[in-house]
Amino acid sequence: MFRGVNKVMKAYIYWDLVINSAWGLLSPIFAIFIVQGVAFGNIARGAEIVGFSALFYWGTKSILQIPIGNYLDKNHGEIDDFWFYVIGTIITAIVPFGFAFSYLPWHIYILQILHAIGMSMLVPASYAIFIRHTDKGREAYESGLDSTLLGLGAGVMGAVGGVMVGYLGFQLIFILTGIFTLISVLFLFPVRKDMLPKIPRNVHEFPVKKDAVKNI
Repeated sequence: MFRGVNKVMKAYIYWDLVINSAWGLLSPIFAIFIVQGVAFGNIARGAEIVGFSALFYWGTKSILQIPIGNYLDKNHGEIDDFWFYVIGTIITAIVPFGFAFSYLPWHIYILQILHAIGMSMLVPASYAIFIRHTDKGREAYESGLDSTLLGLGAGVMGAVGGVMVGYLGFQLIFILTGIFTLISVLFLFPVRKDMLPKIPRNVHEFPVKKDAVKNI
């Protein structure tokens, strides 16, 4: 399955699998948590809170992603991409721990804004690294491999989370989501030295090799 896949791509795919599996635990039970733990059984109020939490998340993420992407494209190389990737993942990991202590709507809204900040940092950075390091001639395969594994991980863990919450409660799900999100970062540090110090504007062959940037 991973034969011929370079180590940066492997790190990206492992990270994507773990972080999406982690959030797969949480996703099927989040709205139920809002209704029971924040709206205290009021379904109409719970639906309103869920709706506004989505607004705060997607609105904040949409506002921040483009300027962050523009900043990362200013030919600083991949060092800044790497650190935005790592820090964004860490910020994202904080959010489920916060959910474990939330009981008011504004708690959820603040955490959703924080989640959006983390995702708006890691998404442009991770996609940029993915694009540059995809093996030439294997673009569709490696994209499909990544999507397949993260989908399987999220699906399986979604079922696990749905079963677990009935026996162990919401708090454990939130804590496990945060822990596994933090664990996903560990896959990134071994490829820190493979990040390019500067990206040549005229390079259109991927993955970009370090020897292509020596004379820049």
